[in-house]
Amino acid sequence: MRARFEADGDVIVVTGGASGIGRALARAAAAAGARVVVCDVDEVAMAGLSGVGGISTRRLDVADRDQVFAVMGGIVHEFGRIDGLVCAAAVQPRAAVHQMDAAEWQRVLRVNLDGVVWCYQAVIAGMIARRSGSIVAFTSGLAHQGWPEASAYAASKAALIAFVKSAAKEVAQHRVRFNLIAPGVIDTPQYRQANAGTDDARWRASVGVGAPEDAVGPLLFLLSDQATMTASIISRDFAYPAEEPGP
Repeated sequence: MRARFEADGDVIVVTGGASGIGRALARAAAAAGARVVVCDVDEVAMAGLSGVGGISTRRLDVADRDQVFAVMGGIVHEFGRIDGLVCAAAVQPRAAVHQMDAAEWQRVLRVNLDGVVWCYQAVIAGMIARRSGSIVAFTSGLAHQGWPEASAYAASKAALIAFVKSAAKEVAQHRVRFNLIAPGVIDTPQYRQANAGTDDARWRASVGVGAPEDAVGPLLFLLSDQATMTASIISRDFAYPAEEPGP
């Protein structure tokens, strides 16, 4: 059975969309007919998307609330609306709690948690007015199981679950959907930076490591009208094993 996501001109904003899963999603959504706006702090990586049809870029630090409102307002002014918002921006430093200074701890929470809150606040009024819209945020299996030297990241992702499940119930009556995806272990630049050496080997030997494209299908589903669900989590716990080379 095959399903096809058809955006038909929908305006989809992807924060953290310059690389990894966000970049793969932006390309797939644009190919399906969406007008995609990638927002990121990595202007070099975004430059690689400038020639892709259907994709435009904006520099955005999601931890800066005023900047979030200004950028989202500019997108609405240019395109008329925002139909879908995917909050993929995140940071994942590695440090034991007793060795992490206050500024680094707060940076993780500002980007991974506050950044989603600010983006939600910036787009939700328009979605309520239109009685339509889908927002997707990223959580992680580490929110439940934890991981050494990942306490700040795990804490931010656990708090995000509580936030999304609560906020989603506030706007469900307006037919606005707010869901989460836990994409599993995905080979992205952030993953490689945070899981070099023995951690990478451990993940590959246990649950497996997927590609960014592996998360695109569930994300497109959550953005589509087929996903008549809210306050839910789509969780991908294991990766398919790699295909063996042919003879």
